[in-house]
Amino acid sequence: MQTAAQAASPDSTKGTGHSTGQTLDPAEIERFTRCAAEWWDSNGKLRTLHLIGPARMTFLRDALVRHFGRAQGQVRPLDGLAILDIGCGGGLVCEPLCRLGARVTGIDPGLDNVEAARRHAAGQGLTIDYRVARVEDLAAEGLAFDAVACLEVVEHVPDPGAFLKACASLVRPGGLMLLSTINRTLKAYLLAIVGAEYMLRWLPVGTHQWERFVTPDELARHLAAAGLGAPTFQGLVYRPLDDSWSLSSDTDVNYFAAAARPPGPQPSQDVSAA
Repeated sequence: MQTAAQAASPDSTKGTGHSTGQTLDPAEIERFTRCAAEWWDSNGKLRTLHLIGPARMTFLRDALVRHFGRAQGQVRPLDGLAILDIGCGGGLVCEPLCRLGARVTGIDPGLDNVEAARRHAAGQGLTIDYRVARVEDLAAEGLAFDAVACLEVVEHVPDPGAFLKACASLVRPGGLMLLSTINRTLKAYLLAIVGAEYMLRWLPVGTHQWERFVTPDELARHLAAAGLGAPTFQGLVYRPLDDSWSLSSDTDVNYFAAAARPPGPQPSQDVSAA
């Protein structure tokens, strides 16, 4: 039986059930590379990413502090942790993670994005290892990190299962993977595409494809297949009265996930030990 959400999109059969093995979409890379000069413009095309910044950093910080047993309230609670940000763009997540004490590596397939990130970090006096690279490039080096963040990326890849498997291979034993994406519901179609792109113009039209949205159940299955434990979920909701975003139990549209890799032998090139 076709659900109401499926009926909302004529291309719903192209969704996350297909395993193409492709972890990059050149059109998506080009789309975000065109925004390279605007990553740090809080009133530009990427304004929404700036608005959700406080809430998503709260989620990241709290999940990492909890998982690694760090004391609450410290100025640099992530001191010494090696963290990888996949699809780092201009560095909107890398920089605050660095300020919290982490040793941050940011990768992005778009050269212009990485150059923008490097320039901004240099201007802030921050040391961040930015690379023009794919997940598979780091996996081929045998690298592993204490934590791997992949935010607002999964919904832009052709095969989320293959992509998440590659991402998870970079999480060291006992480490943590942190994600955010969009649920494939009718509510998400109406709010994240019709509302955010066509009506409110928060994002350029075509930023999202509804059939690529990933449900929490699908994400959990992908992560389990990649060798990670059962994820915990938390929602992200917009509050129009004060034009802000906050964490919530509502995962109908935007949501976060955290999943750990079970403890085991350390890989030979564990970045956290460097």
